[in-house]
Parts: sequence; C-alpha cells; structure tokens
Amino acid sequence: MRPIQARISIGAMAHNLRVARSHAGTARVFAVVKANAYGHGLSRARRALAAADGFAVLTLEEAANLRLMGVDQPILLLEGMFGADEIATCADLDLWPVLHHPAHLDWLQQQPPARPLQVFLKFDSGMHRLGFPLADHAAIVARTRSLSAVAGITLMTHFAQADETVGVDWQLHPFLRELSAYGLPWSSANSAALLRYPQTLGAWARPGLMLYGASPFADVSAEQLGLRPAMTLQSEIISVQTLQAGEGVGYGQLFRADRPMRVGVVACGYADGYPRHALTGTPALVDGRLSRTLGRVSMDMLCVDLGECPEAGVGSPVVLWGEGLPVDTVAAAAGTSSYELLCALAARVPVEETD
Repeated sequence: MRPIQARISIGAMAHNLRVARSHAGTARVFAVVKANAYGHGLSRARRALAAADGFAVLTLEEAANLRLMGVDQPILLLEGMFGADEIATCADLDLWPVLHHPAHLDWLQQQPPARPLQVFLKFDSGMHRLGFPLADHAAIVARTRSLSAVAGITLMTHFAQADETVGVDWQLHPFLRELSAYGLPWSSANSAALLRYPQTLGAWARPGLMLYGASPFADVSAEQLGLRPAMTLQSEIISVQTLQAGEGVGYGQLFRADRPMRVGVVACGYADGYPRHALTGTPALVDGRLSRTLGRVSMDMLCVDLGECPEAGVGSPVVLWGEGLPVDTVAAAAGTSSYELLCALAARVPVEETD
C-alpha cells in the first residue's frame, strides 16, 4: 500500500474549539465547516465540534448531511440561497440563510415558506464581495422586517483585513454606527477578529481556520495562540538517489546539486494535494529532522534533501505538514495559505482518525 496518509485529530479540533470559546466571551460560536470542514471531513468535524452553538456551511447538501448526522444546533448558510426553490428546504431543515442580495428578498416575498426563517442580513462594510450596500440599510432592514417569511434578523458583515496590521476598525465602526439603532443582534468575527479584536464579537462569532489548528496571522504562530494541528500529512521515502555536483533532479531539472548529496524521493505529489508550485526549500520533516524539498513537485512524488538526515533511507517517515511542522510554515514557504493546503487534501489520500 502506498505509504501516504493524513492523520486527523478529533481531540485537536475539540481543543481548538475550546480556545475559540475562551475568546468568544458571551458570544455564541458558529463552527465553520464548509469545504468538507477545510479538508478534515464533515463527519469528523461534526463530532469534534459538537459543543459548538451552531455550524456554518456553504451548501444545502452540507446542511442536510449535518442534519442526517444528528446536528440539532442552528446551521448557517454562508452564501445564502442559490434559488427560490431552496426556500422550502431551508424551512424543512430549520436552516438560517444569509441574505445578501435583493433577489433573496424577492424570493422570500414571492414564495414564503410554511414557517418563517431566522435570517442573517449581510451588509458590505468594505470587502466588496457579498452584502447589501451599507448606505441602503434603512430600506433593506425595513423590507426584511416586513416579510412574513422572516422570523428574526441578525445583522452581519465580514472583514477583509482582520489578519493584517490595518485591522478591522475601518469596517467595524461604520457597520455599528449605521446599524446599532435597530437593536438587532449582529455577527462579524472570523478567526482573526475573534482572536485579536474582542470588540467584534457581537452575538455570534464565526471561527473557521483556527478550529483546524492553523493561525490566521503571518506574525503569530498557531502554537503561540494555543492551537493544535488537526491534520498531519505524512508519507515515507520510497527511493534514495545520489547526485554529483552539477546533476539535477526532477522535471525541468530546477534543482542542481553544488556538491555530492543524497536525495530522498517521497510518495507525495500534487495529486495528493501538495502544492505543485512549492519551490526548493519548502520545509519537510524527515525522520524527525527539519529538511527541505528539492526541485519541482511531481504528480505522485517529491524530493527532499537528506544532507542533514544521514541515517534516513527507504521507509523513513516524512511529515509534509502537521505535528512538528506547522501547516502555516509550509504554506508561507510555498507562497500560498494554510487554507489552500488543508482544503486541497485529495480524496485518494487515506485518512486515519485519532483522538
């Protein structure tokens, strides 16, 4: 059997939820489990994060699966409804859709469900992705309140730079200034805001990345935040090559040795979810020692430097990210984000669940 596997820790996710709760104060917590729980598996996340006050997903299919798994907490649809035909299902499954476009209000007016829905009314405070224009709040709130299809409203926005030094005030202050008079509950905090800006908490926080043990900040590690990695991607060396000075390795010969050296070939490639664009120098743990990748990542293999691992050979374990090697560190070296690495885990990689 090919030696690559991902280990997913239920205990780590549960721990990270406790960290989120410790920052949330009186705010309730939606555990964001979209995209197959950031690659960790929806069923696993449901069990690990069972103590969350609610779950946030992208699609009706994800929400329906959670209900089939026995979830009875609120489920938030982060992108709302994709058609009027989804309204009835929202009512049947007691889902809370995010309303962010006038079409949503039209659909609810034209096809009211059998029972009214709790909704999140999203306003664009500066990210310019989803949301009603903040300047139109009076008309939007008034119309939403008039709909018989709506049982309750929570106001919502999303931050563009909560993980950067510029922070959230440039979005938060206008959002609260314009909407506070309505006396409605509100939600704005993602992982970064939850950890760094307690003024963003509102009634509901929406942590995602931190639940899986990665840091939303470039300057603060997950360990410093008290988080534990939930996913460890690991494999083994399946071949060892010896290069002479001037010889290259892999497609394009992007790496050439400047001295005689040993190279380990690892059973992991971009078809497993490892980034093809990761260049020479991306860290890897070989036999517990910090090493680096060499050359271009192939579909099923990548190469590592064995210069600091003299005893490593065929069968030696290699951690690509996770325990002992933060996914954030690998992502930064590869010029991407931990979100992308975690979500990209391929279906062909066997998964072992741990406590």
